[in-house]
Amino acid sequence: GIPHYVLNYEERFRRDVIDSFADSYARGETPIPCVQCNRTVKFRDLLDTARDLGAAALATGHYAQRLRTGTAVELHRAVDDSRDQSYFLFATTSEQLDFLRFPLGGLASKAETRALAERYGLSIADKPDSQDICFVPTGKYSQLVERLRPDAQVSGEIVHVDGRVLGTHDGVFRYTVGQRRGLGISAAEPLYVVGLDAAAARVIVGPEAALARDLVTVRDVNWLATPGADQPVTVKMRSAQAAVPARWRQSDQGARLILERPQHGIAPGQAAVAYDGSRVLGGGWITATALQNLAAAA
Repeated sequence: GIPHYVLNYEERFRRDVIDSFADSYARGETPIPCVQCNRTVKFRDLLDTARDLGAAALATGHYAQRLRTGTAVELHRAVDDSRDQSYFLFATTSEQLDFLRFPLGGLASKAETRALAERYGLSIADKPDSQDICFVPTGKYSQLVERLRPDAQVSGEIVHVDGRVLGTHDGVFRYTVGQRRGLGISAAEPLYVVGLDAAAARVIVGPEAALARDLVTVRDVNWLATPGADQPVTVKMRSAQAAVPARWRQSDQGARLILERPQHGIAPGQAAVAYDGSRVLGGGWITATALQNLAAAA
């Protein structure tokens, strides 16, 4: 007896998620399409439709917690930390969060979710977990970028951090910071992608130590709870990596993160999300990285 609506968001999804994904790779970034999908198609378009239908709330299957403390609504990590998706929700606004519900976030494990689905007779109780980007099921994102942005296939040099030219490539979008395999070059030591310069069509490589960064510049910051001046926080800079201690300093252009210890593989285009314990304070998009404390990186 529950009304069911099918909404055709194909064009919106293509414009706001897929095109944005391809453009980001063409700029030499490493995008997160799930964040774009949440902040546009789901929590803008679908939420507007839910309100138009007179809904009291919009419930989604994200593994995160929406907790109320007094009059405030907070976003927290899921109880099951191995499933937590709060990192992908950093761009959610307080107004949206007030309307959202995350019923799976308080469950202890995915096994508990499946048991509930089986109890209610749902056919998807044993559905395999999704692993890849939904619109790149093969995982070969470069083929998608080739098709959508053929002008991004610009050949250039693969350059060592010491200035040596080690080889050539046919598009910086085929690489990401931290990548080790598939570089198309041979060397006496293991080399990693440490930087991408799309304007100069350069892929910069170096030893693992050259990946170390302790200063991160962030733009388009969205706050759910603004931290105090120079407040210590923990920050996630990739969805699969643990949060690390840092200090978050606001600036006119966005924010700067000073990491307690240098980290490896921080890529422009990814998100930096600040936490106070389990609570999501907010986050923004990484635009640049640097290493200030050379001694700590040694």
